[in-house]
Amino acid sequence: MDTRQAACACTRMNSTCMPDHPEPEDSDLMLRTAAGDMAAFETIVRRHQQKLMNFFVRMGVNTGRAEELVQDTLLRVFRNSGRYRASARFTTFLYTIARNALIDELRRNQREEDAIAEETARLNAGHDCGLAGMQARMDVRSALSKLPPKLREPVILSVYQGMRYEEIADVLKIPLGTVKSRIFLAMRALRNLLDENTKT
Repeated sequence: MDTRQAACACTRMNSTCMPDHPEPEDSDLMLRTAAGDMAAFETIVRRHQQKLMNFFVRMGVNTGRAEELVQDTLLRVFRNSGRYRASARFTTFLYTIARNALIDELRRNQREEDAIAEETARLNAGHDCGLAGMQARMDVRSALSKLPPKLREPVILSVYQGMRYEEIADVLKIPLGTVKSRIFLAMRALRNLLDENTKT
């Protein structure tokens, strides 16, 4: 059993019928998972994936990213199954891992937001107030037209439509982190275009 098999188990739809006899305890399933029983891990996935989804959504994570965090958490459970001890409550083990996954996500988001804020501040400091300053010095439409569509679209939705990053992610059907990184890259590209324009 390897991580690829575990990933498949995390995404497989539950199409099997529930057995008539009581299912084993989570602690037993974890011991069997550690011993290489993929069916035991699939039962853990089926039993807890929706509960994990609810946890992440209630913690403020958007639905698309929450689904990714659920899979990440379950894969971490799989990778760490050998460390689980039956004397510990499985839910404590599970939600400790889920909380750590959430903390990692928040840290990644903070780094991305800091990078975007820094790039925007540099743009503002050098050219009045970001895109508004650009408009006084060059044709913004022309500058935007030079960006690849995947960078241009989120900037337009954010700057001109006033949409939040979460809304843009829903509209474009891409992860929130991808929206942030594309806007960051777009702002940097626009700044470079402005710099080139001032030199000519």
